[in-house]
Amino acid sequence: MNGSEKQQVVDLLNNIMEFELAGVVRYTHYSLMVFGYNRIPIVSWLKGNADESLIHAHKAGEMVTLLGGHPSLKVGPLLETHKHDIGDILRESLEHEKAALALYYKLLHLAEGQSVLLEEYARQMISEEELHLDDVDKMLRKPGETKPFHTD
Repeated sequence: MNGSEKQQVVDLLNNIMEFELAGVVRYTHYSLMVFGYNRIPIVSWLKGNADESLIHAHKAGEMVTLLGGHPSLKVGPLLETHKHDIGDILRESLEHEKAALALYYKLLHLAEGQSVLLEEYARQMISEEELHLDDVDKMLRKPGETKPFHTD
């Protein structure tokens, strides 16, 4: 990887780190805003997502330093929609996970043929994000529905 390619990867990894840190804040906020009969398991799931986003941010930061870069101190964009119905929270989570997945696919594209380590890291993260998307998709389905959720 030449210097400009490496910088492009470092910049993307910093973007991923910022995005994952925004996920920590987002999921923590969501966990505080859940009310109703199913609060306890949903709050637990949201807290788990916040913890996992922090782990993902840390991994991205480690990749930045591995490449000789400087980890960002920024947090990605946060949008307060003031929608706190569990369905709204899950739909916002679905969009967040899709955006994260797109970043990891972009990283895979940049890393292909350049670094086995970065390729494997990107593939692992893509796998984890796709599983998160599946969880959220299944949570958004009506009981008994087998077809994937659509936001149409």
